[in-house]
Amino acid sequence: MATAVRRWVKVLDQERCIGCHACTTACKSENEVPLGVTRTYVKSVDVGTFPAVRRAFQVTRCNQCEDPPCVEACPTAAMYQRPDGIVDFDKRACIGCKACMAACPYDAIFINPEDHSAEKCNFCAHRLEVGLEPACVVVCPTEAILIGDLADPASPVASIVNRSPVAVRRPEKETHPSVFYRGAHQATLDPLAAARPPGGLYAWAGQGPDGPGRVAAGHPGTANGTASATVSYDVPHQIPWGWRVSLYTWTKGIAAGAYLAVLAVVLAGRLSWSASAMRWTAPSVGLALLAVTGGLLVWDLKHPRRFLPLFLRPQWRSWLVRGAVALTAYGATLVAALGAGAAGSVTAEKVVAGFGLPLAVATAAYTAYLFAQARARDLWQSQLLAPHLAVQAVVVGAGAILLATAGAAPERTGLLDVLAAAAAAHLVMVAGEAMPRHPTAHARLAVDEMVRGRFAGFFWPGLVLSALGVAAPWIGLAAAPCALVGIALHKHAFVQAGQAVPLA
Repeated sequence: MATAVRRWVKVLDQERCIGCHACTTACKSENEVPLGVTRTYVKSVDVGTFPAVRRAFQVTRCNQCEDPPCVEACPTAAMYQRPDGIVDFDKRACIGCKACMAACPYDAIFINPEDHSAEKCNFCAHRLEVGLEPACVVVCPTEAILIGDLADPASPVASIVNRSPVAVRRPEKETHPSVFYRGAHQATLDPLAAARPPGGLYAWAGQGPDGPGRVAAGHPGTANGTASATVSYDVPHQIPWGWRVSLYTWTKGIAAGAYLAVLAVVLAGRLSWSASAMRWTAPSVGLALLAVTGGLLVWDLKHPRRFLPLFLRPQWRSWLVRGAVALTAYGATLVAALGAGAAGSVTAEKVVAGFGLPLAVATAAYTAYLFAQARARDLWQSQLLAPHLAVQAVVVGAGAILLATAGAAPERTGLLDVLAAAAAAHLVMVAGEAMPRHPTAHARLAVDEMVRGRFAGFFWPGLVLSALGVAAPWIGLAAAPCALVGIALHKHAFVQAGQAVPLA
C-alpha cells in the first residue's frame, strides 16, 4: 500500500512567543547563515500609546506557499517544490538572477554573500528527512513554533489549523502559505499596518531612512492599522534589481524599437524596402544593442558564468527563459535581415519582416510578464505595461536611428513623425499609470515614490525630455537625444519605485 504524501506546515503561536530570537540564532548556526542575512527573524511592533502599550511579535520567514511565485519565476528550477510541499533550493543550479527575490511576496529570499546563491528557510528539510525537527522548533523555549503534517488529522498542527482561528500573511496574493499564525496582531502581519519610528530609530538599531538599494520596514507615512502601532524591530530588505535591470529595459527597447520604427515608416509607404535604414542601419543597431542587453543581463547575475543553464536546463514557466528565447530568435531574425539586404532581395526582406515584427514586439514587451511574476510589486501589475513597453521601444528606436543616420533626408521626416506619435502615446500611458488612484496601498506608495519621493528626480526630468519628443517634427534631430534620455530616466524611476515598498 502506498504511503500517503506528507504536507509539512508550521504553526507560529504568537501568543506564546516572547521575542527571545532563539529561533534566529539556532537557524543561523544550523544552516551556517552568514552575518548580514537571515532565513528567519522575529519582527516586533509596539501597539498602543503610553502607558497602554504592548509589544507584539511575529516570527518572519519563508511561507512555503502551495503556489510559490519564486518557483514559477526561477529560470533554472533552482527553486523547486518538493512533493511534501516544502519549497527548497539547489544552490548548484542558481545563477543569481534574483527573479525569485523579486517574485516573493514576503521578502523571504536573499542572496548569500559568501556563495552568491539564493537562499531561504526550507523547514530544515535535511533534519526532517532523518526524523528530526527543525532547529528553530527544538530551541523555542515556549513551544511557540510547531511543525507537522497537515495531511494527518491527528497531528497537533492539523488540530490547530482546522479548529482554531489562524491567519496567513498576504492572503490577497493567493499563494496559499503553509505557515499559519495563531494570535498574531494584524500590525505585525501587514507590512504597512505599523508606522516607521521617528528618525528611523528602532529598538536596538537605527535603520535610518530608505537608502540606495534597500527598503526599511514599516509604513513611511500614516500606517494602515486601526491601532497606534510602530515597528520596534525589523531588518531592512535589499531591492533585488538595481540600475543594471533599469538599463537593460532601455537597451532592449532600443534593440527592438530600431527595427519597429523603420519598419513602420516603410509600411506607411514613406520609405522603400531598399533604403539603407531598412537594410543596414536598423538591423545593425538592433544587433549591437542586443549584445549590450545580453552583457547587462549576464553582468547582473551573481553567478555570471552560469548563464548557459538558461538555455541548457530551462524552466519554461519563467519569463526570464521565455524572454531569453525571444531575444535569441529576434537576434537571428536581424541577422537574416542583414543577409536579405546583402542579397538585395526585397521579397526576402518582406518575409523576414513577417517574423521580425512580432519578435521585435515580443522583445520589447516580454518584461511586462516577467515583472508580473513579481506578484507583490503592485505597480508592475499594470495592464498597460506590455503595450507601454512596446511604445517606449518605438520612441527610443526612432531616436537611435535618427542619430545613427544623422537625420539623412530620406529617413528623417518619417522617423520624426513616428517619434512624435510614439512619444505622445508614451505620455498618455504615463498618465494612465501614475494619475488614477490605484486600488492597493502598495501601488499607491510605489507611485508616490516615483512621482514625489526618492525617484522623482528621475521621473519628472524623464517626462519633460520625453515630451520634447512630441515636438520632433518641429525641433528636428534635437528631439532624438531628448527622447532617448527621457525614456531611460522614466524606466529607472518605474523599475526602482516598483521595489520601494516594504513587503515584510
